[in-house]
Amino acid sequence: MAENILSIQPDEQNNVLSTADAQVDTQKQGEKPSARIRARHVLILGGLGALGPLANDMYVPSLPALSHDLSATTSQAQLTLSAFILGLALGQIVAGPISDARGRRRPLLIGIAVYVLTSLLCAIAPSMAILIPLRFIQGVAGAAGVALALAMVSDLYSGIAQARFFSLLMQINGLAPMLAPLLGGQLLRVTSWHGIFVTLALAAVLLLAVSALGLGETLPVSQRQRGGITTTLSAFRELLMDRRFVGYALSCGFAFTACIIYISVSPFVLQNIYEISPQLLGIIFGINALGIVIMAQVNARLVGRVPSQHLLSYGYAMIALGGVALLVVVLSGIGLIGILPAFFILTSSLGLIMPNATTLAMANTRTAGSAAALLGVLQLAIGAVVAPLVGLGGSASALPMAASIAAFALATLLTFLLLCRPIHA
Repeated sequence: MAENILSIQPDEQNNVLSTADAQVDTQKQGEKPSARIRARHVLILGGLGALGPLANDMYVPSLPALSHDLSATTSQAQLTLSAFILGLALGQIVAGPISDARGRRRPLLIGIAVYVLTSLLCAIAPSMAILIPLRFIQGVAGAAGVALALAMVSDLYSGIAQARFFSLLMQINGLAPMLAPLLGGQLLRVTSWHGIFVTLALAAVLLLAVSALGLGETLPVSQRQRGGITTTLSAFRELLMDRRFVGYALSCGFAFTACIIYISVSPFVLQNIYEISPQLLGIIFGINALGIVIMAQVNARLVGRVPSQHLLSYGYAMIALGGVALLVVVLSGIGLIGILPAFFILTSSLGLIMPNATTLAMANTRTAGSAAALLGVLQLAIGAVVAPLVGLGGSASALPMAASIAAFALATLLTFLLLCRPIHA
């Protein structure tokens, strides 16, 4: 029984991941399908996918200072994270279907340009009432990079190459949260949170330039969707009726929610309770994100030899272990010596969860943009709502954070077991 639940044979996996080749067979200009992964695609698409982690994690060490400068509460400061994540989720609903109908390149470039503008406006925001909606718009714009990077991978690669590409993206996207808090902590030595937003704008300008010069259209006109909003709603309905797609997306969303709570609440807990400096906080975040990179590298080596369903089950077991361990450590009062390893296990699990859940969820879809958008929404929206609610528990105790993380980590594993079983005749 367990073997049936947790396995997809390699031949079956190759078959269900073969649709992207058909999508690009008739392409007449721009990017051409390739049997091997191109470094140019990895760097550009990886950078686009990193827009979200950069905007979310680089200013995490400055959250306490930001809340002080703008006379805001802890929960209000966390709303700047949630507003961005919510925008990132809802923006994919717009960017994905538009790209299915109009192509990937133009919506991508427009999204990055708006991201640059809103980052600069965030830098000069005088109050939370202005900063929070600006962060939402920044998230909507950044969604173009996140969703369309996934869709472009689906256009250009299939099978094992696609699975390995998603693992490579996970490694690059793991570097973003690893380097972002470190960079943010160091930037706070010479500037404030205002300067961090300016740095985000400059990074997006660079990505806009390399995308415009080095990335062609990946979706040929003959493969684009027709029918407007009716076709979009039909594609969403078809995806939501797919039990396994929903299972992969929802379980991945619960896992991501556990990590969003960690990202948004732990800076206050670690700095206020355990007196961690912003610079040391950045190092802790970097070490934990390094775990994502390591596990993504392990995943890339195993893809093709170990079924993605198995690798995903190992990731979900890891996050459940990390969440339960964190709750036990906080309840026992052991302190940082127990909390930090639990954080590391929790975050490292994403290196297995994200690439495999993404690959399996998008394996058999004809509308990669819509699938990537819906996948992103289900992953991000839950965390955007939950994180500020956890913040209402305050930072005087680590228990609200630990209990919430443990609950979502266990929900991740349970959802996977209930919804992601292979369908039998």
